Amino acid sequence: MELGKLKEANIRKVWGHEQYGFSTWLAQDENIKELGDVLGLSLTNIETEKFVGSYRCDILCKDEFTDKIVLIENQLEPTNHDHLGKIITYSSGLDASVIVWIVESARDEHASAVEWLNKHTDENISFFLIEVHAYQIGDSAPAPQFKIIEQPNDFVKNIKALAKETSLNETMSKRLEFWTLFNDVIDERQRPFNKRKPTTDHWYSVAVGSSRCNISIDLINRDNKIRVSLWIPDDKALFDDILANKDKIETGCSFKLNWHRLDNKKASYICTYINGLDFDNQSNYAVLMNGIIDVVIAFKKLFKDFI
Repeated sequence: MELGKLKEANIRKVWGHEQYGFSTWLAQDENIKELGDVLGLSLTNIETEKFVGSYRCDILCKDEFTDKIVLIENQLEPTNHDHLGKIITYSSGLDASVIVWIVESARDEHASAVEWLNKHTDENISFFLIEVHAYQIGDSAPAPQFKIIEQPNDFVKNIKALAKETSLNETMSKRLEFWTLFNDVIDERQRPFNKRKPTTDHWYSVAVGSSRCNISIDLINRDNKIRVSLWIPDDKALFDDILANKDKIETGCSFKLNWHRLDNKKASYICTYINGLDFDNQSNYAVLMNGIIDVVIAFKKLFKDFI
């Protein structure tokens, strides 16, 4: 067996530009979710280049379970005093509870400063210092990795405890309401596919008769749209087999398909979007839900011979 050698890539070459490269990449759903997994948070309500007076922070979001405001400042270079000052300024201006400083490399003095901040601020304020790296095997696509350098003690345990004590927030309640109503429409349509129990999740999965993939319905309220996708969690060979039949599949399709192999991720997906989602205006829910069902039925037919 021939084995490859793992090597670290230059992150400046991977993302090119801090704002237009890295921050834009990080704000995408699958990437902000990966960072959230590292932090022990579920990050939502993503805003980029949020103004703080005459300054702009890179990313502002929330933890959906606790409603804590999360500020993310990116620096594709070694830590410096300027950015340390910025994160404190931005945090006070935006009333952030969780502050995440992502850097190329952390100098000892700045790691010590973040450790000191965690020890000397109250339990409602948490500072993270995280290095971002990217690795390759041979000529493979770079695979990003987040490495925590400093974090508050017992942060994940405390967040989980707080989440259990917190009642459903507004977004979670509206998701639960959406999926409950969606199940009613499935029943009205004589159950063209099996229902799942309504939850507060932003996603709803539909089986396709294969354990290798499923259809995922995702509510992306901040962009006012719904994504319906054939979700392939960990099988690039299956995605490539389906992609080889792209022309045939799209010939029988009445809507635009977007193909995402995601070379540096385990998952791949093929999706389409339905516009018009707004949790605060439910007047078009019946149209949206029937549209989702129509797309799911179409997906099951389109991909049936290839999975």
